[in-house]
Amino acid sequence: MKIVWSPLSLERVEDIARYIAEDNPDAALRWVDGLFATVEQLADFPKSGRMVPEVGSPRIRELIFGTYRVIYSVKDQVDILTVRRSSQLLRVSEVDDDET
Repeated sequence: MKIVWSPLSLERVEDIARYIAEDNPDAALRWVDGLFATVEQLADFPKSGRMVPEVGSPRIRELIFGTYRVIYSVKDQVDILTVRRSSQLLRVSEVDDDET
């Protein structure tokens, strides 16, 4: 199954990596590589993540990567909607993909 990253999700990944790189550039590269490798598994197992509790739709799911949530939607492809720190509140506007 195809994986498509939204502009918001890529912006969040970039922001997080930049923050990590302030202290440890190598750790930031490892984090990004690990994140993309983990998300790539959704191509074969798109429903492997749990349903997002705040949303309550079986199509909106999340993978946990360290202390981050990768929120995605499953239809005919996997759409990565956003990446959030687990401690941050999830904004519904970040997961609104017209059919939640």
